[in-house]
Amino acid sequence: MGEPGSLVKGRRSGRRGWCLRRIGMNAEWLLLEDGREVTIGRGFGVTYQLVSKVCPLMISRNHCILKQNPEGQWTIKDNKSLNGVWLNRERLQPLRVYFIQEGDHIQLGVPLENKENAEYEYEVTEEDWEKIYPCLAPRNDQMTEKNKVLRTKRRFSLDELECLGAEGPSNLKSKINKVSCEPGHPVKSHRKSEVSSQPLEYPCLNLTSLEASKTTGAHQKGKELHHKKQNASNSSSSSSVSQSSLDLFKMSMSRILKLKSQMQEKQVAVLNVKGHSQKEAIMRIVKMEQELQDLQSQLCAEQAKQQARVEQLEKTLLEEEHCFQDLETKQEEELKQQLAQALQEHQALMEELSRSKKDFETIIQAKNKELEQTKEEKDKVLAQKEEVLNHMNDVLENELQCIICSEYFIEAVTLNCAHSFCSYCINEWMKRKTECPICRQDIKSKTYSLVLDNCINKMVVTLSSEVKERRIVLLRERRGEWVRKPLVLNEGLTSKLHQVYLSVYL
Repeated sequence: MGEPGSLVKGRRSGRRGWCLRRIGMNAEWLLLEDGREVTIGRGFGVTYQLVSKVCPLMISRNHCILKQNPEGQWTIKDNKSLNGVWLNRERLQPLRVYFIQEGDHIQLGVPLENKENAEYEYEVTEEDWEKIYPCLAPRNDQMTEKNKVLRTKRRFSLDELECLGAEGPSNLKSKINKVSCEPGHPVKSHRKSEVSSQPLEYPCLNLTSLEASKTTGAHQKGKELHHKKQNASNSSSSSSVSQSSLDLFKMSMSRILKLKSQMQEKQVAVLNVKGHSQKEAIMRIVKMEQELQDLQSQLCAEQAKQQARVEQLEKTLLEEEHCFQDLETKQEEELKQQLAQALQEHQALMEELSRSKKDFETIIQAKNKELEQTKEEKDKVLAQKEEVLNHMNDVLENELQCIICSEYFIEAVTLNCAHSFCSYCINEWMKRKTECPICRQDIKSKTYSLVLDNCINKMVVTLSSEVKERRIVLLRERRGEWVRKPLVLNEGLTSKLHQVYLSVYL
């Protein structure tokens, strides 16, 4: 881990600074310098380069950007990263600026399988410079300068190469120059006067950069295919074959990385044999060059296989996408048909309901007419009943009233002249005169009229309660008077009828 210069340390001593403290570690803290934009990713042009050892593609090339606004507050922005940036356990929207403050939790990427936390988790903090300085991670530009220094230290000098060429075989320089070129493009070497000043280091660097670019491209394709594969696996159950191909792809990538590490070890070993004797060095160099070529051929073969697998995966994904699209179109058509059928059924049901409603309305109208007719008939019957009652009242008042007391007949008696009176009233009348009060004929006989009494009693039941009570009072009064002074019976009235009459009216 590189360290900032002592001049910077002395200038910043006694101050406080903002940084991203890596959770669970006292190292690899990311310094947030005032007025400077901080970029994080796995690419070469960022402020802090993060390369995951477990999953190299977890961090994007330019993953996120941290910047300080004019008010002095720090902000963070997700630069369209693949696995996202998480602020306080919530994923940020791409290309949208969010404010951060002390104590916020920042997560880059997602946790791997069987792990609860992500590899890169940080906490925003403001600490004293003396506490931050020992834990800071090196910036990308510092690492680049350090690598340049290491490259210059590992170069062969021109004199060492000339000594090796004078003591060894004549074709040593040509073999070294072959290593300095790409595989399949050798360069012709000249005699001792034309020896390259960097025979082994730059070829290895060129090969390493070439393989790294190929490996990075393969990783990028694998990541894209993996992302597509995840989307396809969520939409169709037929993606198990693609998943197995993806697992093979991961195994192939791991083998490529192992081959790359082996190549680097062999290159380092080639550089280390320069201090031995010329013969042993030449033999080792030839042997190592052969091993290097074998590793290159294996790497090329693995890359070809990997490319074929990538193409196969792409074809499989395309086929699955086509199948999924066909399935979606079929489902949409089926849903449309079901919807159309449901609409037709709904329309038929509504039409049937409207018809039923009309039928019910007609039935209700007919019933209303019947009710109106019944009501009219009822009114007519009530009117007729009232008319009958009125007529009956008129009859009672005009024909069934005693002319002497102006009351309904009580124990009606018919004289020989066919006029009727109350028994009590005619008896009282006969005390003064023995002639009929109406026609003035002599009273020769009196006959009790039971028919009139029964008719009057039945008609009085339908009258008001006052009339009933008044009649009862009159009956009681006149019966008492009649019992004290019994009537003189007609010759045709037997004693037995008189007893029955007394039992009824007393």
